[in-house]
Amino acid sequence: MTATPVGMRCPECSQEKTRVVTGATGGMAAGGSPATFVLIGISVLAYLAETATGAGGFSSTGSSVVSDYGLVGASVADGEWYRLVTSSFLHVGIMHLAFNMIALYFLGRILEPSIGTVRFVMVYFASMLAGSLGAVLLSSNLVVTVGASGAVFGIFGATFIIARGRGMNHIAGQIGLILGINLLLTFTISGISIGGHLGGLIGGLLCGLLVIAGERGRLGPSARLIEYGGMIAIGAVSALLAVALAEPFTGVVVGALTLGL
Repeated sequence: MTATPVGMRCPECSQEKTRVVTGATGGMAAGGSPATFVLIGISVLAYLAETATGAGGFSSTGSSVVSDYGLVGASVADGEWYRLVTSSFLHVGIMHLAFNMIALYFLGRILEPSIGTVRFVMVYFASMLAGSLGAVLLSSNLVVTVGASGAVFGIFGATFIIARGRGMNHIAGQIGLILGINLLLTFTISGISIGGHLGGLIGGLLCGLLVIAGERGRLGPSARLIEYGGMIAIGAVSALLAVALAEPFTGVVVGALTLGL
């Protein structure tokens, strides 16, 4: 999954003068994206831990970290709720990690400077937990699901909604095209967590709608607090539903491994 970094600024900033850096990839909005790099760093460190406890080489499919912290519905039902979060920082191969981190790098450098680091982190984790809920609902309770794709799909969705809401239809069109291609791949490639991708996308779309509603004055004078509360609610409700709806372990069956939560 790739995206071209393009400047995307909020209406309040549209009249301000900011420094724009240009390069081979085009214009970039001024401002940093520290959370994007921190999230990438955590995933890379987690992958190194996986390979250190796995089969070696570029694969981590036999890693105890994956089995102990990947998303398994039966384990969540048994009280291991932390898997709803930890699974999103795990990956089963170098290519799986690379695709997700490249997408996060480009999308994060678009979205984070345009909505602020706090809101970006909230969008990320709300999408992550919504993706975990989707994986719990649509996957076998013994399937191990790992990957940051649920959160990345949420960032795709939020970026699309916010770009459209700010009248940046060209950017929204580019994001929408890439998102459509990735959705097509989700439904046509085996081993992909359909629930994780769809759940994360829905979470991100809802977060994007909150941001735009706040910018258009539809949330009143306390718009930012309502946005924060709404995003926290999306994540919290997703987590609670995932725990409540996860099916417990009922037998001796070996689960499969799916990618792209």
